[in-house]
Amino acid sequence: MKKNKRAEVENIQNQPCVFCKLPDDCPEKYGEKKTCLKHNITLHYFCLLMSSGVYQRGEENEGICGFLVEDIQKEINRSSKLACHFCKKRGASVGCSVKECRKSFHFPCGLKKECIFQFTEMFPSFCWIHRPVQSTAVSSRLSGPYSCTICLEFIEPALSYSVLKCPCCNSSWFHRDCVQHQAYSAGMFFFRCTICNNKDKFQQEMLRMGIYIPERDASWELEENAYSELLQSYQHCDVRHCFCRKGREYSQPDSKWEIVRCQYCGSRGTHRSCSSLKRLQENWVCTECRAIIHKTGTLQRTSVSSLASSPMKNETAKQLLKRSPKGSRLSAPYHRDIPSRQSLQTLPAMEILKELEVQINTLEFTRFTINKEDVFRGALCALRRKGFDPHHLIAVKFTNTRTSFEIVANNHGQRREFLRLLMHKLENSSLFEGSCSKNLALDPQAVREDLYYDAGRMIGLSLVHGGPAPGFFSKMLFNCVLYGPENIVPTLEDLADACAKQKVKKIEEALTQDELQTAIKEASEYLAVAGCLRPDWTLCDKEILMKDILNFHLITRMHVPIQRFCEGLKILGLLEKIQLFPEAFAELFCHKPQKLTSVKLGDLFTVHYSLDGNRKLRETKVIGFWRQYLQDCEDSACPVSLETILVFATAADAVPPMGFVPEPSIEFLHSQGQLQEMFPQGETSFNSLKLPIVQTYEEFRRNMDYAICYSI
Repeated sequence: MKKNKRAEVENIQNQPCVFCKLPDDCPEKYGEKKTCLKHNITLHYFCLLMSSGVYQRGEENEGICGFLVEDIQKEINRSSKLACHFCKKRGASVGCSVKECRKSFHFPCGLKKECIFQFTEMFPSFCWIHRPVQSTAVSSRLSGPYSCTICLEFIEPALSYSVLKCPCCNSSWFHRDCVQHQAYSAGMFFFRCTICNNKDKFQQEMLRMGIYIPERDASWELEENAYSELLQSYQHCDVRHCFCRKGREYSQPDSKWEIVRCQYCGSRGTHRSCSSLKRLQENWVCTECRAIIHKTGTLQRTSVSSLASSPMKNETAKQLLKRSPKGSRLSAPYHRDIPSRQSLQTLPAMEILKELEVQINTLEFTRFTINKEDVFRGALCALRRKGFDPHHLIAVKFTNTRTSFEIVANNHGQRREFLRLLMHKLENSSLFEGSCSKNLALDPQAVREDLYYDAGRMIGLSLVHGGPAPGFFSKMLFNCVLYGPENIVPTLEDLADACAKQKVKKIEEALTQDELQTAIKEASEYLAVAGCLRPDWTLCDKEILMKDILNFHLITRMHVPIQRFCEGLKILGLLEKIQLFPEAFAELFCHKPQKLTSVKLGDLFTVHYSLDGNRKLRETKVIGFWRQYLQDCEDSACPVSLETILVFATAADAVPPMGFVPEPSIEFLHSQGQLQEMFPQGETSFNSLKLPIVQTYEEFRRNMDYAICYSI
């Protein structure tokens, strides 16, 4: 059955055209081959279109392309009586449109003898004597040698049937076959001069010269799945340690196993969990691109210094080198979501902070005497000391220790512990309000003591001196820092006061005038403070009322605290970097570090094994206990949390934005003669954890719990 159908199709394809008697199937040259099985008629579309005695009297779906079958039969009979002027055979259906000319010919014979067929209006045809010609004017700007602007092959710049030129620019010369092929491929919507890009005048001239332009979209747009390869995105995790159990090519959108591609090359990827990326974080850079960025960054810094040393003012130089962080203030009020801004260069936060860290003089240090019970006041006293210099290394001495400042000057652990406690204290202070995402709170006493300025400096010191990031900012507060409060449009969700939020929400949800007046009466205290308490508010004014209330409580009355807070963030040039790289710092200010897991914490430490074979066997056994202990802590089977273990070893409860220096390591406590250490030791200055050599996991776990809980 299939063979019979195939043979029938081949038979139809091989049937000759009823007009020109050629079986050729060449759509670009003769038009599509049409077949009417019911009446056993096969013809070329162009042969039918150019026949002089047939007209389209039907709809497109009638007959063959709107030409009725009875009309086609009449034209076949008429042309069967006419002999072709060129081949002398019957069936010459095409005649010259000049009345005085009596020549008739087949469509293919006319093409061979350089006749012109115009695919427009009444579809006239012209013999080689009466065919239209182009102007002989040639631009004086042309200089040889000449080439076809489509195929780029040599062309003789002399107008003829086979050589055409653009009527617009007079600079484009084409082979007829080349321009016909381009027209057939590009279609009416994309066919234009390859040099001057003119479309209308160029198409009109080409139609006059017998070029067929199909009324359809370009062929590359019609091809099925033509751009499918462009829609394929790289899906492979390329980090050294992939934690996904389903493999490196597994990707689950909107989850920790979603693959994020390098924002520069797009040809490397990572699972969010494998690189500790937040849910909305997209600015991941692969190691190859990071190396290139690091090299080019040196060149950019050189250009900055050279420009700064020029006679221009510093502010003008900065404007030329980077987009101004104030630039957005010229535009409409900013939407509350954190932006995706274009800057000179997108860098990870770690690299940006390390550039700022270069300013710190490690040979000089500033003394901080801190009481752990009142970290904030201790830091405040040190910051306000006359000789305080943020460019000096911070040397922290807790009041419960007897070590001297000379010893603690290079103690990274005590500095990290101080900065960690300071950020926790700041987050829970009266300067901020809110649950997880916090805004600045209005504290009159803090305004008088200028504590908002000091709070900004504390955050800046923590980030540049290797401490933790705040991680508790609301989007609105971060945008105020980034763009200035006058450009922010606050929403009801930004209001932290639960009581005020509930009363303002009633105003927003009021549907009638009575409900609105009741809501206004309940919130009269807040409206009076904001200067919005008026008896003539209507439902039409509700949106304006909401805007005035929120703008006053979140922006207007907070203008001084926000301004002083931003002044404090200018310490060590931090604010300038925030405004230049908002995406990188949004993660540090608005999101907490990703929660530790047993796998991540285990991979954070480098194990230093002994060279002695017997010792290494015992150490390997202890490492097995260590990994099992981490899993128990993650499952809450132990009184110790993973964060507490990290604090015990490094004094930090999360990986700082600048990372650990040196990298956390694990060493072992072997017996010294008959003396055997039973409990682990944490040396936060060197980020080192020393594990005892024990025989059973129960003993290891018991000793770990006791030592960590006792010390913390």
